[in-house]
Amino acid sequence: MEKFAAIHQRAAQRKGGPAALDELLPRVRSARALAATTDDRWLAEMTRCVFQAGFVWQVVDHKWDDFEDVFFGFPPDRIVLLSPEQLDRFSQNPRIIRNRQKVLTVQDNARFLLEVAREHGSFGKFASRWPNSDLIGLFAHMKKHGARLGGMTGQRVLRNMGRDTFVITADVVRVLQRAGVDIGANPTSKRELSLVQSAFNRWHAESGLPYSHISRICACSVE
Repeated sequence: MEKFAAIHQRAAQRKGGPAALDELLPRVRSARALAATTDDRWLAEMTRCVFQAGFVWQVVDHKWDDFEDVFFGFPPDRIVLLSPEQLDRFSQNPRIIRNRQKVLTVQDNARFLLEVAREHGSFGKFASRWPNSDLIGLFAHMKKHGARLGGMTGQRVLRNMGRDTFVITADVVRVLQRAGVDIGANPTSKRELSLVQSAFNRWHAESGLPYSHISRICACSVE
């Protein structure tokens, strides 16, 4: 498989040098900081990413203060108490994006977070303890137990919250294929995702870089 040093070199050349490339790398928070993040912030980011999926991100961001206000700060223990009638009213509120199915995911993901919190203390503690060598297992857990958290949505939630993770974008897939990883254009099977994880594990061992940085550098290395 291609060495990560070659990928890093290509990315640095494309972005104007190593220092310029470093400016593009995502923030990675410590396990302690991640564990201290309250569940309302996780629910807020899940909601933001769910609404952004298949939609214009800037529109969601522009309305985000109203989202926070309408959902009173996203406390999971209050969100789960909302009645169907209240959720219907929320889904018709012009201050947010009026997509009823996505509005319903807010309550579903609040339940998911509370279930995790009962066992692990909080979702932040749960996510911070999950091994980097099995990120695809964390993705699968979020997809199975959360609402609309499969694919890149769950991966983006983790990345945006500062959890060290790769995101399997189209550009990252192209780099993996070029490196010799036997995956298709949309790797979703257990075999393909295992190959993706193995490649990132290998590049992490080679470079010592966080998985988030490796992922972004891969994306920056292609046109």
